[in-house]
Amino acid sequence: QVQLVESGGGLVQDGGSLRLSCAASGRTISSYVMGWFRQAPGKEREFVAAIVGSGIGTHYADSVKGRFTISRDNAKNTVYLQMNSLKPEDTAVYSCALSRVSSSLPNSFASSYWGQGTQVTVSS
Repeated sequence: QVQLVESGGGLVQDGGSLRLSCAASGRTISSYVMGWFRQAPGKEREFVAAIVGSGIGTHYADSVKGRFTISRDNAKNTVYLQMNSLKPEDTAVYSCALSRVSSSLPNSFASSYWGQGTQVTVSS
């Protein structure tokens, strides 16, 4: 069984930065597409970013392009999300996912393992 544990969330001011981490256990993640999603109160979960197993290919939602960077360290079985120039509309619970669908991007994440999430709050 795969376990994903997110960390690094918190409260930050408008324009600030945070770095989220997602540590995986139970399976080596190097062959899998990993992604970050977020869900704000009263809204559906939305895709943020994804990265292929090698780390070479990435995919971002338009709303975060140029501000967020996804990366991974397969030796540490960990995926990261560097978030810069944060805005109040980025406030959400951020969760990571390991895709069981395919190894390419874009990826539907239709069948995935999910973490519990970490809260990110951006104050204006």
